[in-house]
Amino acid sequence: MDEKIQSRVQEIKRSFRLLMNGVTAASMREKGLNYKLNWGASMVMLRQMAEEIGQDYDLAIALWKENIRECKMLATMLMPADRMLPEVADLWMEQTTTIEVAEQAAFNLYQHLPYAADMAFRYIATDAPLYQLTGFHILSRLFMNKQEPNERGINEVIDQAMAALHGDNLTVKKAAMQCLYRLGELGLVYQRIVDSALRSAQLG
Repeated sequence: MDEKIQSRVQEIKRSFRLLMNGVTAASMREKGLNYKLNWGASMVMLRQMAEEIGQDYDLAIALWKENIRECKMLATMLMPADRMLPEVADLWMEQTTTIEVAEQAAFNLYQHLPYAADMAFRYIATDAPLYQLTGFHILSRLFMNKQEPNERGINEVIDQAMAALHGDNLTVKKAAMQCLYRLGELGLVYQRIVDSALRSAQLG
């Protein structure tokens, strides 16, 4: 099985050459998105590839181990959410080094995990910007899907978002504000809570 998976990984890596976009890859490097290897393939192309391959746990695990942008992205698209254990998700997060991968993992995979909310609340409570960013993105997607937090959850989101908005990481600030915006979209009561918090913090 291992040889078969590795053969598929090599085949996929070769196919990335056909998707290469040197201009995009160069632009990413200029923005600080440094990968060992980056073909500059678009998300649209990678999603098409993922649809053709289908969900595959073993292949996703093998692809993630490759320090290649496209492999990481594809892994988040191929991993079956109902099979990913919390410790594996935490390991992937620990091994995430770029904002791009963190955002795509939250969008493609983490929001669909059975324990997505618990994971998100743990992450926004850390001091690590990439974890905070990922946590806020997961919560934003859950709120967009009409998942309502309980009272404790609301307070936690507000507290952590306020802390982020008073911090100095612009990317995390943006994710926190987006999360509050999505929370407010859940209904009038939520909107009033968000507005009140922003006014109290002199941010609204």
